[in-house]
Amino acid sequence: MKKRTVYLALEANSKRELMQKMSDYVTEGWLPVFWPLHDKEVCTIEFGSVYIGVLGMTVAVTESTDIKQDKKRIIRCGDLNMQRKLDDWLNSYLLCTQNTEPRETYRLWSAISIIAGALQRKCRLDWGTLVFYPNMYIVLVGPPAARKGTAMNLARQFLEENQIKMAAEAITREALIRELKNSTDTVVTESGKMYFHSSLTIWSQELTVFLGYQNHQLMSDLTDWYDCRDQWTYRTKNMGTDEIIGVYVNIFGATTPDLIRSTMPLDAIGGGLTSRMVFIFEENKARPIAYPGLSVEEKALLEELKYDFARIHMLSGQFKTTNAFLEKWIRWYPAQEHNPPFVDSRFDGYMERRANHVMKLSMICNASRTGDMLVDVVDLERAIAILKQAEIKMPATFSGVGKLNNADTMTKIMADLGTAKTMLFSEILVRYKSDVDKWTLEKILESLEAMKFLRRIAMENDIKLEYTKRE
Repeated sequence: MKKRTVYLALEANSKRELMQKMSDYVTEGWLPVFWPLHDKEVCTIEFGSVYIGVLGMTVAVTESTDIKQDKKRIIRCGDLNMQRKLDDWLNSYLLCTQNTEPRETYRLWSAISIIAGALQRKCRLDWGTLVFYPNMYIVLVGPPAARKGTAMNLARQFLEENQIKMAAEAITREALIRELKNSTDTVVTESGKMYFHSSLTIWSQELTVFLGYQNHQLMSDLTDWYDCRDQWTYRTKNMGTDEIIGVYVNIFGATTPDLIRSTMPLDAIGGGLTSRMVFIFEENKARPIAYPGLSVEEKALLEELKYDFARIHMLSGQFKTTNAFLEKWIRWYPAQEHNPPFVDSRFDGYMERRANHVMKLSMICNASRTGDMLVDVVDLERAIAILKQAEIKMPATFSGVGKLNNADTMTKIMADLGTAKTMLFSEILVRYKSDVDKWTLEKILESLEAMKFLRRIAMENDIKLEYTKRE
């Protein structure tokens, strides 16, 4: 079986009529052809009062001995190109990357992020008066050497090979807006109408550096873009206005708790931008891997992952839901509002948008396992399970963030004692001599004792501190 590209030229008396004709053919599997040097401009030509447009279709041609040599059996590529080699992309990705140091949660959410980047604004789910898009703001959080960057690098190759637009890591607000505007592409709906969309993935291994020190304006822009507005208007340096059509911004970044404390405004924690983010926290790497090479089987699996990811990137149109999905959602949605996974005022905004994250994850889980764009109850249940797992450690993201002057030191002492189980007062004082004096440390320990986090045992020349496990 060989693949060939067939081209079709359409003629019309007006550009509007030509666009309508092209849209009709697109619904049948044809794709617009773009100019070689202008890959965002559809190939159309005007000859006087006649307009000509070009479409293309990749087909599989099977030679057969049952028919004459000059005849071919043509198989439309619409269905052929969407066939998958893997049962589930996310599971296969975790299997392929298992011989690496990042923890599974980092690797899983890296895979989720790149699928969100591949679907772009050309995929959506209409939900009554609401429209959900699969973009997500995902942030890996952990101390240095937790292998956040390694997890991100493993996933990046899939976006690069499919030429999915990504923003540079070090960029100004004006340049970012320009990048978003220049990412404009076209999409054809089920009804045959052609629309523009501006889809961009922001990829930053040092997200807090990308955001800048308390950069309120950039944070405000990113907050606006999360909802994928049909049109976003902004003021230029020359005091004029410009607009971006079909906004779709997907964020994948990494940072440390210390950088969150030092760079993000305190009033931004819990609301605004951070309420739209899913924070994935891990304390350390999974295990040391002396040589993170791929086996023969893993190399073959990697090629299949690349093949299927290209098919995921080809998905376009509206996600539908099954009755089973709807029944599960109707039961789960009100129940989750009364049963939050944890109680922390800094995550109040996140809790309000938790259902949105589950809906977006459901679309991504569906795209991971099939190309039918029919979201089923298995996708919803998987999305809920994935988010619940991430929420177990999520509160540690803002450890040390608060109005108390010594909140960060108290958090570190809690982490140290929780790990060591027993410590001496003198030992803690020496460890944090640059942060607290004897009087301040006594006040911190008194607070922790009142919280029933520890028990103090008087000794002859010291005080023994025992971690008290709370059920």
